[in-house]
Amino acid sequence: MEAAKTLMEHCWIDKKKNRELYAKVRKELPRCQKFFREQLGWALVNNERILKAEKIPAHAESYMGITEFTEVRDYCIFCAVLIFLEDKEDQEQFLLSELVDMLELQLKDVIPVDWTMFTHRKSLVRVLQFCEARGLVEVYEGKSEGLGSTMEQEVLYENTGLSRYMAVNFPYGLSEFHSWKDFEKEPADGDGTDRGHYRINRVYRQLAAAPAMYWNRADDPDGIYLKNQRQWIQKNMKDYLGGELHVHKNAAFFVMEDGNCFGERHPREAMLPELVLVFCRRIREMAEKGVWERRPDERIPVSCDTFRQALLECRKEYGKAWSKEYREMEEGKLAEAVLSYMKGWMMVEEQGEQILICPAAGKTEGCYPEDFQIKENGHE
Repeated sequence: MEAAKTLMEHCWIDKKKNRELYAKVRKELPRCQKFFREQLGWALVNNERILKAEKIPAHAESYMGITEFTEVRDYCIFCAVLIFLEDKEDQEQFLLSELVDMLELQLKDVIPVDWTMFTHRKSLVRVLQFCEARGLVEVYEGKSEGLGSTMEQEVLYENTGLSRYMAVNFPYGLSEFHSWKDFEKEPADGDGTDRGHYRINRVYRQLAAAPAMYWNRADDPDGIYLKNQRQWIQKNMKDYLGGELHVHKNAAFFVMEDGNCFGERHPREAMLPELVLVFCRRIREMAEKGVWERRPDERIPVSCDTFRQALLECRKEYGKAWSKEYREMEEGKLAEAVLSYMKGWMMVEEQGEQILICPAAGKTEGCYPEDFQIKENGHE
């Protein structure tokens, strides 16, 4: 079980950087290979250099991006860097100027880059720092962060060879793909058995790699499979990852046990998750009282203004327990921070001027002690 969780949590396990963990996971790998191959449908990279599970999600979600990147330009530059490194031998050194010249050539028909612009240089800095952090390159002379102020410096890098493992190897061609949605389509030339395997992989992937699994219709094939096979799914997931499968009318959650989690978790000990827990309780109260109407698919549609007003009322009532940052934060920024966090945990979806509150918002909630206000007033 620990080997599967470790592979889920890490991008990869580099033998050079963590020899002990590499040896431990590789020894246990035969026990979880079948789970990754058959249930998740993920390939495993197992060689003398790294161990890696090629984690392809069932559905693309905004929180799945590289957190260090903030612009589409960052991703374009990163892909061009991977192309550049592909032609380099392991331990081959190269200069920043050589890389920059190639980036301009590779990106000219994709996205314009102008290194005289600060924002473009910062994109390059973010990409290079990410490459260094992931071990794709090593710096021999100079510093990447200095590029934010000027391009008049030189940096000497060395290719580690790990870049060849960064991109996922798909079992089909991508030349005809035009959108991220193309990755989610079932193979058109597959038979019933292939489609069945694809459905199994899709359900397991969503439960293992996303905070929630939703379906809108009673005849949804993924929802039907999950309900019919819930005992086997629960057993497989628990055996390899731990946790419990919770199935609801239009949603399912794989909930990890306290002290046995991996990766990011909600809730955790931080102010933003805490105030979101309190706000989720307010949402549930509004739904139970009928103030906010719940749709048949268990989602609650509210306007952006209504959502924001409810959050501000929550702060007015409990703000004394919040940190100074969130207690005094400008209203628009507070709403943006809470909305962004809740979107990342699939608690809400934005649809124009409307916000859909999803079942995950009612899965976890929190409250302060009943005598909270009395204690606060007693301190004043």
